[in-house]
Amino acid sequence: MTERIRHDGIVVVGAGLAGLTAALAAAPARVLVLTEAPLNAGCSSAWAQGGMAAALSPDDAPELHAADTVAAGAGLVNAAMARLLAEEGPAAVRALADLGAPFDRTESGAFAQSLEAAHGKARVARVKGDQAGRAIMEAVSVAVLAAPHVQVRTGAKLTGLLQEESGRIRGVLALIDGRPVEITARAVVLATGGVGGLYAITTTPAELKGEGLGLAALAGARIADPEFVQFHPTAIDIARDPAPLATEALRGEGAVLVNADGERFMDRYHPAGELAPRDVVARAIHAEREAGRGAFLDAREAVGKHFPDEFPTVFAACLSGGVDPRKQPIPVAPACHYHMGGIATDADGATSLPGLFAAGECASTGVHGANRLASNSLLEAAVFGARAGRAAATQNDAKGPFTAVTAAELPPVALQALREAMSRDAGVIRDAAGLTRLLDLIDALEAAHGRSAPLVAARLVAACALARRESRGGHFRADFPGRAEPVRTVVTLPALERPGLRFAAE
Repeated sequence: MTERIRHDGIVVVGAGLAGLTAALAAAPARVLVLTEAPLNAGCSSAWAQGGMAAALSPDDAPELHAADTVAAGAGLVNAAMARLLAEEGPAAVRALADLGAPFDRTESGAFAQSLEAAHGKARVARVKGDQAGRAIMEAVSVAVLAAPHVQVRTGAKLTGLLQEESGRIRGVLALIDGRPVEITARAVVLATGGVGGLYAITTTPAELKGEGLGLAALAGARIADPEFVQFHPTAIDIARDPAPLATEALRGEGAVLVNADGERFMDRYHPAGELAPRDVVARAIHAEREAGRGAFLDAREAVGKHFPDEFPTVFAACLSGGVDPRKQPIPVAPACHYHMGGIATDADGATSLPGLFAAGECASTGVHGANRLASNSLLEAAVFGARAGRAAATQNDAKGPFTAVTAAELPPVALQALREAMSRDAGVIRDAAGLTRLLDLIDALEAAHGRSAPLVAARLVAACALARRESRGGHFRADFPGRAEPVRTVVTLPALERPGLRFAAE
């Protein structure tokens, strides 16, 4: 029997940085946070290595940060959103420091900041080189657990959304400790993370399979830019799932990319070399590997003996795979790392469905465009998570009848087939033949197992990638290598019928 709970505040689904920031910002409204994994587990935020980009130094400015964000996004960034992110970014970083996040400091007490790819300034605040995500999440988790207005329920898996006939979202269905529970609330904030678990090679927790994105689409929400998936160039290639990450900060410190012969190759692909935008570096590494030359990140001179102290997470991951980065180049490969697309939202996290908000990687504010600027993800989660929490807390209760929007379960064997096909056909390099083959597989899996949220999320990526007949940012079509007009994708699930999908400007 389904348990029914009437919650007189808001429900936040997901306990990464976006979800917990939303929960804190919603005060004094009561907040129920639902998370399947324990705090600090099963979320990409805790795995983030590079840090948070923000204009914190005297020689930097939000205008410069916003300009770099727009430039990296390959023509599709919403400039107003980028400006808002950059303007509110420094205060967001300082707020996290006030909560106890132990950012690295200079001798004068200022934030120590690193240079990362496509940034014009060294503006990435970090923790012990590569431990920003975990340290930030530990501080925020302590604050959430101490907050009197927040209740956290672990072991809670989202299975559906409660929706009125008008489209308004009234709450969620969840399995909590294996028992079905129906929870009504004034508003729902989805902070369910990205789609990395849909790919066979990913740097994110494999549990993140686009469930929030898929359920929102099934409820009729507008989805923006789902074809744009960022592949981190330097996942550590030691046959682990998920793949550990060699942070971008290593290249910022001077590490270089070489092939098996020790030859540096990035200058052949981009004048910025190792600090080229991520999509360029990912395709270069992919090309070197496909040509049989291999790809390695050589940090022996740039970091060398300082590895255990400066980049302990990377150092430990390398040693676990039999690689000593002080003495050997690190084998690397591109891996699914971040989803630029997601549930379309405004600046306050509101989706096209009343009562439904989204924040973090499952949302699409337009700030990332076709290619996210390095270390803007944690910043976006903090800035827009807080805005979504504040806005959701102002929603009034509703009393109309509602029904449940649910999805089928995808068996493990079917999920593995999907992951392998997504990496092969919707990966770093795509073409019509591969994307059509992928959509045929998704059709077959839906026919066999029903319409699951991961399959809906995968369909959004594949169908919109097939429709975008150009190459831009993280989306590269071997059969359409040039660029067309810079238009964002905005779709709903019924619009995905092949072959007539078209783009619509916001």
